[in-house]
Amino acid sequence: MPGKKILIVEDDTSIAEIERDFLEINGMECVLVSNGTDGLREASSGRYDLILLDLMLPGLDGYEITKRIRGSVDTPILMVTAKTDDADKIRGLGLGADDYISKPFSPTELVARVKANLAQYERLTGRPAAQDGEITAGNIRINHRARRVYADEREIDLKNREYELLYFLASNPDAVFSKETLYDRVWGMDAAGDTATVAVHINRLREKIERDPSDPAHIETVWGVGYRFKK
Repeated sequence: MPGKKILIVEDDTSIAEIERDFLEINGMECVLVSNGTDGLREASSGRYDLILLDLMLPGLDGYEITKRIRGSVDTPILMVTAKTDDADKIRGLGLGADDYISKPFSPTELVARVKANLAQYERLTGRPAAQDGEITAGNIRINHRARRVYADEREIDLKNREYELLYFLASNPDAVFSKETLYDRVWGMDAAGDTATVAVHINRLREKIERDPSDPAHIETVWGVGYRFKK
């Protein structure tokens, strides 16, 4: 994707340079920083189209950087982790990361993931139909033009993927989507092995927008199939 500016936060110089080289071959501009303090400063600037963020960094780690910037910056975050424990990945997603890629990875997989996240972000933030009106459903109001969500007229703070998942479901009321389909449509890549990501985001959405998360009025589970949004 020519012209896209990528921030790479990685303390391993050899890995950072490989990431930069392959992204630049694909027409992207890359800026490298090697520690959490500089990473936080650059990530907070809002000057980047995507942040490629290593989990383990000197100073502030990737978790802390994600936590600190998510209130003000909605730039896609692709977290790079050497950890294989699903709890670590789920923690990163819960703090606002959009996707993760596990070391070791192939450069071509990295480029594909970056492109997919960039494309998905543009698709979900640039839909023409979203610029004119709102979606209302009971006590829920979604203003896509401003990317703001209200429940009982109280603004709800949603992470980037939480918002995109809610907007996709609300844009297709009563349609039932499997976890695999939601992952593919919202995260924009093959969902194999990653359906837990969808469940985590669904639960967080319910906690934030439903009056009774244990008995949701809007985001329903269709057992054995997936989820649907009820107006």
